[in-house]
Parts: sequence; C-alpha cells; structure tokens
Amino acid sequence: MRFKFEKLIIWQRAMDFGDEIYKISQSFPKSEVFNLTSQINRAVDSIALNISEGSIEQSNPEFKKSLGYSIRSLAEVVTYLHKTKRREYISLIDFEKYYQESFNLINMMIAFKNQLK
Repeated sequence: MRFKFEKLIIWQRAMDFGDEIYKISQSFPKSEVFNLTSQINRAVDSIALNISEGSIEQSNPEFKKSLGYSIRSLAEVVTYLHKTKRREYISLIDFEKYYQESFNLINMMIAFKNQLK
C-alpha cells in the first residue's frame, strides 16, 4: 500500500532535489554549518514535507495552502542558491543546474496547485 503523495511527481522531484541540495551543502565551509547549510537544508526538506502533509487533507483548500508553503520554501532555496554562488561555495555550472531544477519544479507545483478545485 502506498500513500497518495508518493505517487505525486512533484513530491518525487522534491525528494530528489532535496537529496541533491543536501549533498552540495556538505561541501560548504564549516563556518556555515549553523547558518547557510542548516537553512538551505531545512528549506529544501520543507518542500516535500508540505506536499505530503497537504495531500493527507480531505479538502482541496487545505492542500492548496500546503502547496503554497512548498512553493515559498522553494523560493527560499533559490535565494540560498544565489547566496552560495555569490560566496563561491558552488560553481556557476552547479548554480545554473539547480536553478533550472528549481524553476522546473516550481512551475510544476504551481500548475498542480492551479488544477485543484
């Protein structure tokens, strides 16, 4: 038996994206452990967590609300990606890769949210 959210492509993509961001965050300087590393990981984890939490709700307005939280968390991750690029913790190539993944995922989430009644 599977939970409903496990079938959602946006949840699956959010889980994969979270794993990728976690891996790159492990290379940030030790001085960032309690700041940027912790913040980006909490924000990226929040994306999938809110999708799963919202999918359990019986009402679409509550699910839409949870998806809104996920979208805001993803926007937060994009800001952290800009910070990591500016501080030269990640390469421009990596930044562009994760930025594009963020862009694709946020558009998928917005489209999914807009389909809910």
